[in-house]
Amino acid sequence: MSDRRTAILEAAATVIARRGVRGLRVEELAVEAGVSKALIYYHFEDRTGLLRRTLAFVNNRAERYTAEQSAVDAATGAAPASGPLRQLEQALLLELQDLPHVRENSTAWGELRASAVFDPELRGELALASVIWVREVADQLGEVRPTAPESALVASAERLTALLEGLSARWLSGILPLTDARTRMREAIGVEVAHLAGHTADRSADGTPTSPNKLD
Repeated sequence: MSDRRTAILEAAATVIARRGVRGLRVEELAVEAGVSKALIYYHFEDRTGLLRRTLAFVNNRAERYTAEQSAVDAATGAAPASGPLRQLEQALLLELQDLPHVRENSTAWGELRASAVFDPELRGELALASVIWVREVADQLGEVRPTAPESALVASAERLTALLEGLSARWLSGILPLTDARTRMREAIGVEVAHLAGHTADRSADGTPTSPNKLD
C-alpha cells in the first residue's frame, strides 16, 4: 500500500472516530491526511469505496496489536504469554487498552459497524471482517480445548467477540471503567473455556473428528 493511501486511511479512521461516519467530510479528511481531495477520489473512487477500505484498514490494524505487544515484550525483556489460554486472553484483552491508537481504532470500528445498519454497501465488508475474527478466536479456543467440536468453538468465539465489542463500547463511552471491562472479559473467557470442557467431538479410528456429541 502506498504511503499516501495509508495516510488517507489513517486520517479517515481518525475523522470517523472523532465525528462518526456521517460526519466524515472529504474536505476535512484531505486536510487531516495532507493530500488533495482529487487524490482521495483517485485512490477510492467514492465515499462507499473509502468507507469499505477504512473498515478493512481498521480491522487489519487491530490484528497488529498482538504482534506489536510481542515486539514490546521482546524489547523490554518481558515474558511473553505462555500457553494457549494466556495467549487467547492476551489477544482479546489487547482490544481493551487505554492507548490513543486503540481508543481511536475501537471507536472507528464501532462507528463503522453502526453505520452498516443503514448502509448495505458496508455490510459485506463488515461480515467478512467479523467472520475472520470469529475464526481466529475459534482457532485459539481450539488450542485450549482441542476435543471440542467445531460448532461449539465457533459459538463460543461469537459470544466472546460480541461481548468484547459491547464492553469496548461501554468503556469508551464512560459507562464502564477499563479495569471492570477487562475483568468481565477474563471472566467470560473462563466461562466459555469451562463450557467447552463439557463438549467433545466423536473421533474415528484414525483420530479425526466425525460428528459432534454434546455432553451436557
